[in-house]
Amino acid sequence: MHDMIRHAALFSRAAHQAVGQRRKYTDEPYWQHPVDVAEMVAAVGSATAEMIAAAYLHDVLEDTDVTALDIEECFGQRVSLLVLELTNQFSNPEIGNRAHRKALERDRLAQVSPQAQTIKYADLIDNTGSIVARDHGFARVYLAEKRQLLEVMTAGDEALRRQAWSVLTEGEAKIRGASR
Repeated sequence: MHDMIRHAALFSRAAHQAVGQRRKYTDEPYWQHPVDVAEMVAAVGSATAEMIAAAYLHDVLEDTDVTALDIEECFGQRVSLLVLELTNQFSNPEIGNRAHRKALERDRLAQVSPQAQTIKYADLIDNTGSIVARDHGFARVYLAEKRQLLEVMTAGDEALRRQAWSVLTEGEAKIRGASR
């Protein structure tokens, strides 16, 4: 494993553990989610070490005390820029309601780099399963938001995008079946 990737994996794990972060539906240590996302990204033929490192780090700015400067100092400008592209810019409720914030974020993500979109596809794939399995009410909202996102986020790895669409449509079918 490339040294940068190994360092990003350890850095991400330490950052998420430092704040005691756990997965909402499974209560497993949160650091496992970035590992799963990074493994999906690593399987993409065009994946670079910077992309894989950013996949490990994709949630640290939102969820921990890590700053973009910390990431740039440790991993370089390219990784920092990818993580910034993946960091939700519209989470503050003062901006508007959830639908408005998600629309702004969707428009922004439609414009990020193909590398960031590839990582976002992997993030969506990993998150969808646990949400659909454990929270049908929220899953309806989540899946509708992700459908709109995949419709505009078209520049990333095509095979991973197809996989994201497949996971999304399977989730929608499960939710429809559960409501009958």
